[in-house]
Amino acid sequence: MWLELPIAVLALALALWLRPWRGVAAGGPPWPWLAWWAVMPWLWSADHVARIPLAQPLSGVCLLVLMAGWPLAMLGVAVVAAVAGTMTGLGPEATLARAVWLGVVPGTLALVLGAGVRRWLPHHLMVYILGRGFFASLFSLSLAGAAAMAWTGVPDSLSASDLMLGRWLAAWGDAFLTGMVVAIFVAYKPEWLATYSDRLYLPR
Repeated sequence: MWLELPIAVLALALALWLRPWRGVAAGGPPWPWLAWWAVMPWLWSADHVARIPLAQPLSGVCLLVLMAGWPLAMLGVAVVAAVAGTMTGLGPEATLARAVWLGVVPGTLALVLGAGVRRWLPHHLMVYILGRGFFASLFSLSLAGAAAMAWTGVPDSLSASDLMLGRWLAAWGDAFLTGMVVAIFVAYKPEWLATYSDRLYLPR
C-alpha cells in the first residue's frame, strides 16, 4: 500500500490544484461523461460479480480521459473506486489498488502517450481516432496491467502467463471500445471530447 497511496494522493492533489471544473459549462458536464462514470464501477467489478478471478475487469479510464480531460478523470476515478469497492465489498487496500492500477496509472499513461501523438504525429482525424483512441489506450492499459502484476504479484490460483494474457485481452477490448466511441463522437458530437478540436485535427 505504500506505493499505491502516494500515487493516488499525488494524482488527486494535482487534479484538485488544476481546478478542472472551471472548464465545465454552466449547465454541467455533458451527460455521456456522467453515464460513463456510472458504468465504470460495473466494469471494475466484473471479476467479483462473475466470481471468475481470470476475468479481468475493464478500465474505461482512457475514454474518460479523452472525454473529460485528465484532471476531471482523476477526480472521477476516486468516485468510481469508492462505488466499486462498496458494491463488491472490497477492503480499503484492494479498493485503493483498483483506483491506482485501473484508473490513475493507465489514465496518466494515456495522457502522456496522447501528448506524444499530438506532438509528433500529423494532426488528422484518423491519427486522433487510432492514435489516441485505440493505440494509446491499448499500450497504456497493457503497461498498467503488467506493472500491477509485477508489483502486487499473482494469485495462487493463477499463473503469471494466464493472468497477463487475461489483462492483454482486456486491454484490447477496452481499446476497441474506446476507439469506436471516439470515432462516433468525432463524427457526430466532437464537443463531448475535451481533448479534441476541429481547428487542430480537421485538414484545412
